[in-house]
Amino acid sequence: MTFISNHKQKIISSYISATVSSHTELEKHPTLPLVYQKNRNPHQVPILSGGGSGHEPAHIGYVGEGMLTAAIYGQLFTPPTRTEILESIRFLNNGHGVFIIVKNFEADIKEFSSAINTARKEGIKVGYSLAHDDISIEPHNRFQIRGRGLAGTILLHKILGFASQNGADIEQLTDLGHQLAPEIATIGFATKSASLPQSTLPLFNLEEGNISYGIGIHGEEGYRIVPFQSSEILANEIISKLRLHYHWKKGDQFILLVNNLGTTSNLEMGIFINDLLQLLEIEGVTITFIKSGTFMTSLDMAGISVTLCPVKNKQWLEALNAPTTAFAW
Repeated sequence: MTFISNHKQKIISSYISATVSSHTELEKHPTLPLVYQKNRNPHQVPILSGGGSGHEPAHIGYVGEGMLTAAIYGQLFTPPTRTEILESIRFLNNGHGVFIIVKNFEADIKEFSSAINTARKEGIKVGYSLAHDDISIEPHNRFQIRGRGLAGTILLHKILGFASQNGADIEQLTDLGHQLAPEIATIGFATKSASLPQSTLPLFNLEEGNISYGIGIHGEEGYRIVPFQSSEILANEIISKLRLHYHWKKGDQFILLVNNLGTTSNLEMGIFINDLLQLLEIEGVTITFIKSGTFMTSLDMAGISVTLCPVKNKQWLEALNAPTTAFAW
């Protein structure tokens, strides 16, 4: 696949420059890998998220009123450094502290945790929520749940961002994050592996006509590879895993987020979502909020992830339906 670019060293900076130019409500920090709301509210707790690049529009696309105050980014699939994160915390701190949403990957946790600990020692109030919505399994490790941060992270952005906008303090945001994050579950599949820019090699081997269930967003292969049969069978596998996770009963209410992992066509997305909704209706599950689109990608991977979250609090629905200036929502 041809990757449109100039110099490899300028891939990320070119994207950032174009994004900020296209969305005048955003500002790029002059020295840090940080994009933030130009006219952020000084009276609310700023919310920061981020990680490695390659997942666009995440996370810069969720910077805006009602979602993130700022997003910090690293190189492709590589988190920003602890120094960059710490400097960003200092920059964003307005006296109300800083709240951070971190995806559950070892490298991300290492860098963010170090920065958070240092900031706290400096007297800055810092709270955080860990996105760990992945419910796929690791078959080589006694079938343990992988627990990575996937597209469900975006629900944290929206609901916590809404809470901050409405005056929640660090403690309230932390409590909300602890309530919400464990409820979110995501599982997906790939029809084509991602490849790094200007590379002809896929990040994992997936032959034409095969499906990999339970893939990650950094080129991690899934828990099972099978020949493609139909969209309905794909939806059935996803629903089966989510049913085992939630043990739902008829009438249970859920939030549904269907995510394009990169290069799946809109036509394919629609076919799959139709099958998904039909199966959920058969299950007797009520979908009270649905959103589909491209929210968190893995470069040029083709595939779809499905995120569910039970409606344990009606305010979560209010938050999801509230307006935001974040361009990717």
